[in-house]
Amino acid sequence: MERKTIGMISLGCDKNRVDSEKMLGFLSDEFDISNDMQSVQILIINTCSFLGAARKEAIETVFNYLPYKEEGRLEKIIMTGCLPQKFIGEFFDELVEVDGFLGTYDASLLKRLISDIYNGERVNYVGQGQVLGRKRYLTTPPHYAYLKIADGCDNHCTYCLIPKIRGRFISEPIESLVEEAKELGDVGELILVAQDTTKYGKDIYGKPSLIRLIRALSALENISSIRLLYCYPELVDDALIDEIATNPKVVKYLDMPLQHASDRVLKLMGRKGNNKTYLELINKLKERVEGIAIRSTFMTGFPGETEEDVEILADFLKQARLFNAGFFAYSKEKDTPSYKLPNHLRADVKKKRLRYLYSVQNAVMGEILDGFIGKQIEVVADGITPDFSRFVGRAYFSAPEIDGNVILTGDSLVEQGQKYLVTIKRRKGCDLYGVIEDELT
Repeated sequence: MERKTIGMISLGCDKNRVDSEKMLGFLSDEFDISNDMQSVQILIINTCSFLGAARKEAIETVFNYLPYKEEGRLEKIIMTGCLPQKFIGEFFDELVEVDGFLGTYDASLLKRLISDIYNGERVNYVGQGQVLGRKRYLTTPPHYAYLKIADGCDNHCTYCLIPKIRGRFISEPIESLVEEAKELGDVGELILVAQDTTKYGKDIYGKPSLIRLIRALSALENISSIRLLYCYPELVDDALIDEIATNPKVVKYLDMPLQHASDRVLKLMGRKGNNKTYLELINKLKERVEGIAIRSTFMTGFPGETEEDVEILADFLKQARLFNAGFFAYSKEKDTPSYKLPNHLRADVKKKRLRYLYSVQNAVMGEILDGFIGKQIEVVADGITPDFSRFVGRAYFSAPEIDGNVILTGDSLVEQGQKYLVTIKRRKGCDLYGVIEDELT
């Protein structure tokens, strides 16, 4: 077979992105890699399946690219990841537009699958392969990268399909992660991700060992800073807080998914914390880590959630004063305990509550960001706006793609990955606007 050109669309979270990069790394010795759909002959769609909306997005993505296939430029479509892993029985016979399917841990069969579909077969290899090694083809800008330190989840929140899709929690050994981080080259910001980052190492070392990993990665000369995402609150203890506070390579930022603040709803969700312990932890983090930016994620519309529960969450947001927060509506998923609960809410009710909670958090965030107006802060340049009109950067309190940006202006050309001293002039929504004063070393 002649050398083909591969394109990749990675849907869902940044953990999926790492899987996609490993697939591309695995294929890069025998295939060309391109993001130009005019030249792509084989399109891989790596899917998410956490919510119904994610499954809908995956199916729509297939149909969005069918015109390329009908025109003959695109020859084959492959679907990988969470959607086939959980729902292949429902989709294989129906989604005939896809030539081959792999699950979450089957990427070792990619080359065989490609060979088979070019021989005229339509194949399903879900559950038959193995995970890949460390080699990656990075899809992020060169100054930051993600490092997936574990997969799967043992928490079994009552609304979540992840344990049934990804399986039990499995950590990567520290030695392997250190080698993977070395092979990434010079990285300004290494972002650690997992379904539950704070549980890292419990399965292989007998106890949570995130601090050990952080210190091992901090010792690498090619890693300038480390950002922590998806840290479950019950394992954010004094030792981890001290590490964040004292380790100069750890960004003073913590992503900590809380999901709700009503004790009654949290109990129904199967979450281990409560309103009081969450607020105490947030206050402790702010007291002990100067300037820390805390981000969280919340769900609304859980079965039986009342207006009172929503007001408890809104009041929590006002007290917690988080830098950033994301909100999503509960999705009724088969094979989860919450599916059988009574009092499921209408879609319009959930949408209304989402808008309300976003408005509360946006007011809090606006007050925090307004405090930077007139001040000088350090900003790393990420790239340019979609309309190519301005340069976009981030301060320490923003993670890529999920938080706000700093829109940059200045007299000279901005270099991607370079850090600048920026005077903040104004705010619009979750974005700050600033003027570059100087280039930082």
